[in-house]
Amino acid sequence: MTAEEVAQYLQQNPEFAEHYADLLASIYVPHPHDGRAIPIGERQLITLREKNRLIETKLRELIRFGEENDDIGEKMHRLSLALLKARSMEALLYVLENNLREDFEVPHVALRVWGMDSGADLPEFSPVGASEIEIAESLTQPHCGHHVAPGLLSWFGEAGEHLRSFALVPLPGERAKGLLVLASEDPRRFDPDIGTLHLKRIGEWVAAALSRF
Repeated sequence: MTAEEVAQYLQQNPEFAEHYADLLASIYVPHPHDGRAIPIGERQLITLREKNRLIETKLRELIRFGEENDDIGEKMHRLSLALLKARSMEALLYVLENNLREDFEVPHVALRVWGMDSGADLPEFSPVGASEIEIAESLTQPHCGHHVAPGLLSWFGEAGEHLRSFALVPLPGERAKGLLVLASEDPRRFDPDIGTLHLKRIGEWVAAALSRF
């Protein structure tokens, strides 16, 4: 009789454990960690404890992810309210950068907008090269990574040489009408594998807020 046949028999005859309880109690199997022999019942308890620990670990992870999502949701809510309350272009740009720096802890923020007459002499409306506009118009969603084109890097001035990760957030419209670039010295901050849903929403909110002026 093979081991598979024994296992199949036990599965098909659950009453075996009840009829031969003393026999099962006398069976010893190797300990899963130190190799010593232990009763089969003790081995089952160890297996159950390990499964419980895995379940507890997954539950803690789910709770942590939920708390992080709640925190991000609250920050997104504060940003949307700040953009709605802005009464001028200058105020809008100030609350956007301040919120991203203070609330989202993004150390470097650069925004360029084109195709709009702001009526104000602001760096965000400085002339933008054709290559940077082409980059923005090629993006269908935000892009994160460790490198950007030199033209985009120049938006950060002297800080540019120290930056190691970037998030490119296009401002949507019939065609992209602007580009928001977030950057950090930490190469893990805007890793290519991170999700971009919240970045996409920020781009949509900023584009809608700018259209008010």
